[in-house]
Amino acid sequence: MNGINKVILVGNLGTNPNVKRLESGTLVAKIRIATTEYYRNRNGERMENTEWHSVTLWRSLAELAEKYLQKGSKVYIEGKLRNRDFEDKDGNRRRVTEIEADNLIIFDKKINKKLTQDHLADVDHENLEDYSQIHDEEPPFDPDNGFEPSSSEDQIPY
Repeated sequence: MNGINKVILVGNLGTNPNVKRLESGTLVAKIRIATTEYYRNRNGERMENTEWHSVTLWRSLAELAEKYLQKGSKVYIEGKLRNRDFEDKDGNRRRVTEIEADNLIIFDKKINKKLTQDHLADVDHENLEDYSQIHDEEPPFDPDNGFEPSSSEDQIPY
């Protein structure tokens, strides 16, 4: 059986994305995400613990980061842990643990609306069949309000 290397984070960007294009033309973005947990100590006082995570996004995810993310953006990241060795400016060997993102969801209504509009603008409408010709119902998506569950989706079959 293979091992599992999976990380899921929901947090906020601490800085604007650092985006670079490599010599090969591949786009890469580095972001720092803060995740904060709240709990009560033995005295009942509310406590806060913030952890910082380094995340690397490649290709289309880096493009999304460059276009839509900024300091403070709330994001959902799925990815895997990666360890990388390097030599610092003083010649010391260092090891850093980062998250290599596989999936990015941006929790911002304005940005999601813009992403939807951009996606709809990319659709070849001339070659797109009418949704009602393919399905027996109206499309569940409304660009202004997002996805609306149909009554059949409300009834879980198990």
